[in-house]
Amino acid sequence: MSDTNELNTPAQPKIHWDDSEMQTSYSNVCNVMGTREEIMLLFGSNQAWQTGQTDVNVKLSNRILLTPHAAKRLKVLLEMGLKEYETRFGEIKL
Repeated sequence: MSDTNELNTPAQPKIHWDDSEMQTSYSNVCNVMGTREEIMLLFGSNQAWQTGQTDVNVKLSNRILLTPHAAKRLKVLLEMGLKEYETRFGEIKL
C-alpha cells in the first residue's frame, strides 16, 4: 500500500541549466528601482573609487527586470548564499 503523502505530492521537476548563451559581466555597483509590477536591478561599474570625489560616474552595463515574486525568491537565495559565504570566510562589513 502507498503512503498517502506520495499520492498527494507532485513529482519535483528535474531542472536542466542551459549555459550555452550565458554572458558574464563584472559589476561593483548595483541599484534597485521598482514599480507595482516589476523590480529593476541596475548593474554597472565605477572605475575610480577615490575619497573626496565630488562626482562619481557609473557606467551601467546590465538591467534585469523581475516580477516582485521572483525578486523575493532572489532575496532569499542571496541571503542563503551570503550566509554560507560568511560562514566560510568571515563577516562582510559594510
